[in-house]
Amino acid sequence: MTAKEQLFESVSQKQEQYIQAADHIWEYAETSFREYRSSQELIGILEKEGFAVERGLAGIPTAFSGTYGHGKPVIGILGEFDALAGLSQKAGVAVREPEVEGGNGHGCGHNCLGVGALAGAVAVKDYLQAHPEVSGTVIYLGCPAEEGGSGKVFMAREGIFEGLDAALTWHPYATANVFSGSTLAVIHLEVTFHGIAAHAAATPESGRSALDGAELMNIGVQFLREHMADKARVHYAFLDAGGKAANVVQDYTKMEYSIRAPKVAQAMALCERVKKIAQGAALMTETTVEIELTSALSETIPNEVLERVLQANLEEAPFPVYTEEEYAFGAAINQSYEVQESATDLAAKLDPEWKKLLAARAAKKGWNLNDFVLPYRHWEDPICASTDVGDVSFLCPTAMFFAPTAAARIPEHSWQYVACNHTGIAHKGVIYAGQVMAGACVDLMEHPELVEQAKAEFAGRMEGQTYQCPIPADVLPDIGE
Repeated sequence: MTAKEQLFESVSQKQEQYIQAADHIWEYAETSFREYRSSQELIGILEKEGFAVERGLAGIPTAFSGTYGHGKPVIGILGEFDALAGLSQKAGVAVREPEVEGGNGHGCGHNCLGVGALAGAVAVKDYLQAHPEVSGTVIYLGCPAEEGGSGKVFMAREGIFEGLDAALTWHPYATANVFSGSTLAVIHLEVTFHGIAAHAAATPESGRSALDGAELMNIGVQFLREHMADKARVHYAFLDAGGKAANVVQDYTKMEYSIRAPKVAQAMALCERVKKIAQGAALMTETTVEIELTSALSETIPNEVLERVLQANLEEAPFPVYTEEEYAFGAAINQSYEVQESATDLAAKLDPEWKKLLAARAAKKGWNLNDFVLPYRHWEDPICASTDVGDVSFLCPTAMFFAPTAAARIPEHSWQYVACNHTGIAHKGVIYAGQVMAGACVDLMEHPELVEQAKAEFAGRMEGQTYQCPIPADVLPDIGE
């Protein structure tokens, strides 16, 4: 058995603790900054495995780190573990059946993400124990609130990622491939209109409708869309529409706005225009408006050197072997998706060759599970999604890969995705991701020249710019009481 095979085997030998942890976190389904049991699940494994644990990073109760090793390079492994609101779903069931009506669910697979990253960190620890002559430090960074909370950005603002020579992470998906290119920067606003309540029939002239202000703001933003940069996006949701009585002039409404653009400076400029529309709507309706920036994050900066290290380990680690029952579930969950004619894996959108390979596999075996590694591709353009990993990538060389935990063509943030991420398919993806992560970290420690090459590429991409945290110093994370 080669040294790399031994490293991969060290993940498999401890798979029961990882599968159990992933399932527990799926069951907890805790949302941004409320991941108390989920973070403790991961901390417990770190302490058991001999890591030096630090809790409450950046003043966030659910942010933590686990450190092991000595000397350089210092490799950070990023883990996430927050769920999404309103996506509760029974595991392994291919019809819509919430576990808890209106409850939370892991519709982005972060129950797998945090644990798979941890499995990789533990395997690196085991390797360093067996090879004390090797210089290197691994730091597992427990990062809360990726879903809309920008947990890593608050951590970056407080210097948590300083001192890393490189950072690696992964994300659960339906394919196995390196993620390249960039993502969109995003700014989250809460917009609150205040008006004057009145009887909508008897004395409407006395009222000033906060709901009218909100609706006019939305109309203004619709007209703005024609004049936004390519790939810019603006989304909104009513957090409070002001009541359910039509015969009352609503004196209060509250909305959330998400404003995205390829570069953080573009998102900031677009945000200012959205704010002006809100102020104009308040002027038209003689209401008042409060605008609060709650979180924000930057685009990602790719690193081709690290991407190639990840690709090599995607190809070297033993790929999951699925059962006939798992293939059957993959087919059933595919059939459950409501818009099959337009459903496609994200990888198919990113590269034409990937699209052909995925379609060719499906033509032979049907749409169920993508059971192979896609070839390496590097690109520079952003995809229309966002992650707070971007802010880490402004501070050190950073790269990410996808590993399969769900059926083909099933999009994230869906109940189908929740159903997949507490199954044997997901369990196998967690172990595979841990092996890939461990292999990449050890390659960087055994070949420090790769780290230097990654840092040189990072310096070239950052030439002429420095990291500016997009969250103002007076904005605090929503950690509650």
